[in-house]
Formats: sequence, C-alpha cells, structure tokens
Amino acid sequence: LCLQASEDRESMGHCPFCQWLFMVLLLKVVPFTLTTVDVKRALDMLKDFAPDAQLPVLLYNGESKTNTITSEEFLFLEDQLGPTMSVAGAPQYPESSLAGNIFHKFSAFIKNVVPAQDKALQRSLLRALLKLDEYLSTLLEHELAQDPHLRAFQRRFLDGDHLTLADCNLLPKLNIVQVVCQHYCHFGIPKDLRGVWWYLNSAGETKEFKHTCPNSQEIIQAYCSVVWAPQ
Repeated sequence: LCLQASEDRESMGHCPFCQWLFMVLLLKVVPFTLTTVDVKRALDMLKDFAPDAQLPVLLYNGESKTNTITSEEFLFLEDQLGPTMSVAGAPQYPESSLAGNIFHKFSAFIKNVVPAQDKALQRSLLRALLKLDEYLSTLLEHELAQDPHLRAFQRRFLDGDHLTLADCNLLPKLNIVQVVCQHYCHFGIPKDLRGVWWYLNSAGETKEFKHTCPNSQEIIQAYCSVVWAPQ
C-alpha cells in the first residue's frame, strides 16, 4: 500500500482517500506492507506503476489499483482481500452514507471567495452536520429489536457498534472538517451535536481510525493554499 507521505516524510500525510483505503485494509485484517511516498520528490517512482501518479496505490501481484475506486476495484477488495463481513462491509442502512453531502458543503464554504456568501454557506454546512447528528442520535431498528425499552442512542458508529465501509469514508472527511474549520474559521463542529462528538470520540478509540489519521498540522498545511481567507 503506497500512501502520501507527510511533509517531514516520517509519517502519513493529508489524503482522505489514502486514509480510507488504509482503514479498509486494517478492518479486513489483510497483511500488507505500507510505504509512504513523498509526492514532491518521488514522482518517478510512482510513474513506474501508476502512470497518473495518483495516490493511494495498492499493488497486488504486480498490478496497481489506483485511488479512482471503480466497481471493479471495489469487487477486488471484497473478493481478493476477503469477503464482506459485518464489521467491514457495506452499511445496512442507506442513511449511513452521508459523507459526500457534508464534505461538499464544507468544500463550498472553505473555498468561498465571496464574503457575502460566507454566512449562508456556513449555515448549509451546519445543517448537514445537524442531519448527521440527528441520524446518529436516532435509534435504529436492530437497536430497538434488541431492547424495545431503549430510549437513548448507544451505538458507536453509523450502523452499529462496528465500523463499516461508510465509516471509513466519512470519518477522515469529518476529521478534516473539524480541524480546518477550527483553525481557519475559528469554529469547529458545535459541541451540542452530541451524536457527532460521541461518534468521533468512539472512532478515536479504534486502531483503524487512530493509527491512520494524519497529524492535524498536515491537514492545516494542506489547506493553507485552499482557504481563500479566514472566514
């Protein structure tokens, strides 16, 4: 597994796609060798097995799988690296796939160059986070089936108490939202979104998330040229 290296080339750099694939492999308990690649200095090495020089790259029997996840490559992950299990498979509930909307709202806000639109874009992002919080705070069918008298949410992740592919997709992006907004815009994910914070704190207790997260400074540095101006 080839991932983007940090600025000091000692650890993993900022790349949500890299973290996603790293988390998936850890979830599937697949033995693999991890290599961090300095994209500023080692592009020639990448071109040997990834002509478009995009990371992450997964080398399997000499064949490279790039960061563009197609249906064929997803099937490769499932069929060759281990069948889908409840702890590492697709989410049971379609509502668990919320990552795209939140990150889209975040990108629109953080890259905005029209100051008059800041407040509206910030509210749009907060509404997306609130929707996630409401879902995380809602009791799911299997929770009520196990305990009909349950009144408060207890599950740790989107679908239950085990990480799924949806969590691998959402958590790296949610972490970016918190780090970047807190640093550049002086507001993070609101503390009263208890479901979201319970979710992030639960993820921080897992090796799959904790051991794949880049340093916050890596994320901040990556966005210094993206953020138009402090909001």
